[in-house]
Amino acid sequence: MDTVLIVDDEPLIRWSVAESLEAAGFGVIEAGTAHEALAHVDRRVDDISVAVLDLKLPDSNDLGLLRRIRQVSPRCQIILMTAHGTPEILDEAREAGAFSAISKPFDMTRIVGLVRDAQAVA
Repeated sequence: MDTVLIVDDEPLIRWSVAESLEAAGFGVIEAGTAHEALAHVDRRVDDISVAVLDLKLPDSNDLGLLRRIRQVSPRCQIILMTAHGTPEILDEAREAGAFSAISKPFDMTRIVGLVRDAQAVA
């Protein structure tokens, strides 16, 4: 388990996060939808140690994807990222099993640090 799954429907955000994580030495796979993310998790359940998820996706706009990944891969640490985060949704994400939550926009060094911390406990 050493791969990071990045899930965001905005290609530029996926690319930016992937580039930063790859430069820090992480293996990365990307998904633009919840369906695509779940397909990766189902195929590589033992490889994905951290998932970085956008809250709002074309086929998911709640914490359903987070909950589903936690069911399929309980050891996978999940970092939720959102531009629409209220304190309540961020608290709900943590209660649903998120390792952490981060509001967009964020500094890339912050996301690298969060992924490093999450992978350390995965």
